[in-house]
Amino acid sequence: MAQEPTTSKSDLEQLIQNIENKYAPDKRVEVFTIEAIESGEESILKGETTSRLAHQQLIAEAREIYPGIKDSIRLLPDEVIGEKNWGVIYNSVADLRSKPAYSSEMVSQVLMGMPVRILDKSGSWRRIQTPEGYIGWMSGSVHKLKHAELQAYLTKPKIVITAQYAKSYSTADTQSQTISDIVIGNMLTVDGEEKDFYKVTYPDGREAFVEKQDAQEVDSWLNKIDLSGESIVQTAKQLMGVPYVWGGTSSKGLDCSGFTKTVYWLHGIVTARDASQQIKYGVEIDRVGNFDDAQKGDLVFFGVKATDENPKERVVHVGIYIGNQQFIHASDYIHINSFDPESELYDEYNTNRYLRTMRYIGSENTQGITATILHPYYTTP
Repeated sequence: MAQEPTTSKSDLEQLIQNIENKYAPDKRVEVFTIEAIESGEESILKGETTSRLAHQQLIAEAREIYPGIKDSIRLLPDEVIGEKNWGVIYNSVADLRSKPAYSSEMVSQVLMGMPVRILDKSGSWRRIQTPEGYIGWMSGSVHKLKHAELQAYLTKPKIVITAQYAKSYSTADTQSQTISDIVIGNMLTVDGEEKDFYKVTYPDGREAFVEKQDAQEVDSWLNKIDLSGESIVQTAKQLMGVPYVWGGTSSKGLDCSGFTKTVYWLHGIVTARDASQQIKYGVEIDRVGNFDDAQKGDLVFFGVKATDENPKERVVHVGIYIGNQQFIHASDYIHINSFDPESELYDEYNTNRYLRTMRYIGSENTQGITATILHPYYTTP
């Protein structure tokens, strides 16, 4: 009888690493935690991933060298979540954490009305993936839906909150009971109008009234969006003074890339989450600190340049160019600084760690820069 080819655990570990490098190099947007284990005489691939292609190739190549290897990999989402593997956020702002624990790092936030994919669960926590692909854990705040239910939700008319901060009420009267706070960028299903209010329904079924001055109908809002440098700068300046919050993506608190992401989101564009991701997209304008060709609305990136000794560039900060060698960014709070040494707003520290300027305007619906109306999380077949 022919013997099965044998392989060492190190061979399997190298294969796993190769597949991970190919399909899941960024753990912020893909889950890939797989290991090879031995159980008696049996070799097992165990763990979890969100990448179907990674799973398929890993199993196929592993079985070429060891046909008897057992596949115990979870392809997320799976039966642990069941049919309700989508959801919509029902709180004004919800925190996304690195692990299913309140003591873990807050890595990002999601806004009311945002569709999310539910990948896994651990007790009361759900592992979710946002429209920009970011993965994290949250407890509560998400109304779970089947895919067909999400599609039905997406077809309903909605309003978007355009006030930086506001409230919803139990009746069409600002003196009535508050239902919740709401922030700019939140979306709610609209059921009608009463006086100067929209009657709305939350994703979790609560009903409320929102002042018309604080919102716009989404279809009208999208049609009126002016994706121009001037409009980007105007929106960015509306957030002046909002405090810096690590992981923040709302008007309650913003980190640097959460700020740039939010400003573009308010123009109907879904961007990548972190500065080190955002720098990969759009059109490169400059990398030497010459802003002659820079335009309002461009993104300016900062960090540690690659050197012969340290060949890997490290992107750690981002802001929005507003013209005249000035940029607006989240550092302590949202404020304006300058690259010009003669300016009273000169920021020597960030000027010295400037990396490059990228332009998103004109690159809509290329990788990493997706219009909401075309994004798969927001559209129906």
